[in-house]
Formats: sequence, C-alpha cells, structure tokens
Amino acid sequence: MIAPILRISPLTTIRRHRELPIPGEVVVRQGQQVEAHDVIAEAQLAPRHIMLNIARSLNVSPDKADQLVQRAAGEVVAQGDLIAGPVGLMQRVVRAPKSGRIVVAGDGLVLMELDTPPFELRAGIPGTITNLIPDRGAVIETTGALVQGVWGNGRAEFGLLHTQLEKPNSHISSDQLDISLRGTILLAGYCADPGVLQRAVEIPLRGLIFSSMDAALIPQARQLPLPVLVLEGFGFHPLNTISYNVLAKAGGRQVALDAAPLDHYQGIRPEVVIPVNTDMPPGENIAEGIDFAPGQQVRVVRNPHLGATGEISTVFAEPMRFPSGLVAPGAEVILKNDQRLTVPLANLERVL
Repeated sequence: MIAPILRISPLTTIRRHRELPIPGEVVVRQGQQVEAHDVIAEAQLAPRHIMLNIARSLNVSPDKADQLVQRAAGEVVAQGDLIAGPVGLMQRVVRAPKSGRIVVAGDGLVLMELDTPPFELRAGIPGTITNLIPDRGAVIETTGALVQGVWGNGRAEFGLLHTQLEKPNSHISSDQLDISLRGTILLAGYCADPGVLQRAVEIPLRGLIFSSMDAALIPQARQLPLPVLVLEGFGFHPLNTISYNVLAKAGGRQVALDAAPLDHYQGIRPEVVIPVNTDMPPGENIAEGIDFAPGQQVRVVRNPHLGATGEISTVFAEPMRFPSGLVAPGAEVILKNDQRLTVPLANLERVL
C-alpha cells in the first residue's frame, strides 16, 4: 500500500509552486531572490460595473437626462468627475463615485466600468525563483524547517512566531491573549474557546496555529480574516513529538503560515515554513509513491491513538483481523514511548 506523506523536518529543501488563478503577467525573473510579501505575478480579474440612474438622480425624464450627460462612451473619468448636469435651481449634478470608464449611456442611465487593482500573487515564502511558469507564476525554493498539518481556513501570512505551547498537551483560552501579541503568529495548544478566535481579530494577530481544535469552532475559523492552521485534528489531541520538537525552537523566528485546505489529490497540505539561513546541508527529499516499510517514521491518523508517532517495525505480509472486525493490511509500530501498536496501514501516514 502506497503511504500518504506528512512532511515534518527541522531542515529541508522546500519548493513551492505559486500560480495565478487566471493568465496574467509574471513580474519576477529566474534566479531572483524574493521575500514573502513580494509580488511575483499579477492579473486583472473580472471588472466591476456600476449603473448610474441619471434620470432619477436629477429628477428629470430619461430623454432630458440624456441631454444632460456630459460624458461619452469610452471616456475615462476620475472619482468626483462630472457625469451629468447641472440642472434646476439647486444645480443638481451626478459625479463619478469611483474612477473608471464610461461603457454606455442612454435611456437616462450610464454604465461605468470601475478601475479595479490587479490581483497580486505574492511569494508567500522568502527564497529563490528557480523556474518561471509562463503567464501564471513561478517556483520558489528555500531552505528551512517544515511542519504540515491537517486543516486550514484557506488564508496565508508571514510574520513573527510567538509560542504559548509550553508542552504538547497545552490548552489555550482567551485570557492568555493580550495586546503584546499584536502582529504575531501565535502557536498554541488545544482550542475550545471561541473567545480566542474573536480576540485574535481584535488584537489583531497575523495568524493562529493550534495543535488541535474543537470542531464546533470550524465555521468561526473559516470566517476569520487571518490564517488558522490545525496540526493534529479536531477534539483534544496533544501535538505529536516530532512537530513539537521543531516548533518549540522556532519562537521569535519569522515563519510563513499557509493554511491551505487539505487536498490529497494535489498533494496540498496546510503548513508552516520556518526559513533558515545555514550552511548545513538540508535533509534528503524522499520521493513519494513508496510503500510502507520497516524503519519508516509514521503518524497514526485515527483514534484512539491519533497523532501518535513512531517507527514501523513490521509490515505484515497478510491482511489481519483487528478487534473492530476489520480485515486489512497492517503494521506493528513502536511509538516514541516504546509502546507497540498494531495498526491498519490505512490509519498511518509517513512522516518525512
């Protein structure tokens, strides 16, 4: 059985594809050094339009309104420019609510296409542009620590990591958040307090990383304007030892938090990248698509041992029957505390 991959490493080479949702313009060059907030590509998304009812605004008939329009189709206007009028004793006028272009005018109406800033694709992590993706984006490479999780709310940010995770089974409550955390990405334990999410917006924080989270908070977390990453899952689960050892040393460092939704088909996971400037060689990038085998580091992904990490000692040659009645391929795993478990392969993922 091919093993799904969870990447947790104190030092590795990280390559990430950054692509626009539609064709646009790539504004970086191959070999260029970029910072996390640098724009690497931009595209003009669908324009916004607004309809101005000239006749109603000036309190005249549509025919009269057409005579009062001062702009022609195709003309560019700035915010506040005169569109129609003046008329009446009060010298009523209609002005452009925003800058844009007149698309069409007639029947007492004016249709404007508003100027909209281009969509900007940012690097997300500091590193080197190793490849360009024509009209779409680029591939960025960096060296650093990498910790992947299981759930994210779809947002991303880069900032200073502040840790309140004193031990793997820590909890977080709203009274632990104060103004001194403003602008940081907070690493914390299990969260079941909706006040934590509310306070994170009020302070505001740049991001939240939880070891685990109450499932009831998912709708609130999805609406937050800052990234939220859950490392282990929903319900109380202590952080696995490997991730804890990497993240506990990262307090006070700049980190890239990408709370991308989990997508097994595209190999996308929410993750934390901790860039490192070092002359030490990074760990080997092990290929995916490899079967489970003895000696591999693994993480259990189902209860009652969800989040436990260890090493495969044996992969059984024949399917075996588990206490639940399931007959499936399995393996013996020696956990970090030397406990031995027999686990279905479907309940394991490799840790690289």
